Amino acid sequence: MREITSEIEINTQSSNVWKILINLEKYVAWNPFIKEAEGVIEEGERLRVHIAPPDGRSMTFNPWITRVVENSELRWHRRFLLPGLFDGEHIFELVPLTENSVKFIQRENFSGLLVPLFWKNTAQSTRKGFEAMNKAIKARAESRK
Repeated sequence: MREITSEIEINTQSSNVWKILINLEKYVAWNPFIKEAEGVIEEGERLRVHIAPPDGRSMTFNPWITRVVENSELRWHRRFLLPGLFDGEHIFELVPLTENSVKFIQRENFSGLLVPLFWKNTAQSTRKGFEAMNKAIKARAESRK
């Protein structure tokens, strides 16, 4: 298994960042990495997600939501063709630092037989996408205080 992680401190309450994170229909207006997303944010539901990593290939996939903890955590899982080929678990975490600041952590755990073949390109472009999204969600959340 391989992991990509990116985090940023945001000067607002967790609930403010959470509202932005789960408002999928607004991603098109602010999110440079996840260009479009649609679906219902509930465990077991399936989303439609379109990503466009910098220097990478854009793609659309349909992950299942595996965990939702209000103001704290959102996880989804996707796989390429069959289980065990190229699976990804995307995790968004909100960790309160003070009453008015939160650490936003974005991670993806990759597993499967094809991961070593695609790792170098996937890791670079995905990390850049995470960092761009983190900066964008920070700017959006802090401008709404």
